[in-house]
Amino acid sequence: MSLLITDECINCDVCEPECPNEAISAGDEIYEIDPGKCTECVGHYDEPQCIDVCPVDCIIVDPDHEETREELEIKYERLSA
Repeated sequence: MSLLITDECINCDVCEPECPNEAISAGDEIYEIDPGKCTECVGHYDEPQCIDVCPVDCIIVDPDHEETREELEIKYERLSA
């Protein structure tokens, strides 16, 4: 599953540099996560780093982009190639 930043985001800038896949970027109003690049940090860390650093807990699992652990591992391998 890709992650999603909700509209509770306060644009604090702490999540973007933590993403090892560069999936997080500034959107028009709040930060956004590219589901094509988000692996929930699979292949890099045990836990999603953006969730760990978010001070307002506005990063959730994106229900529109459900993926298994195996699919996330495949995406990680493709992005790392």
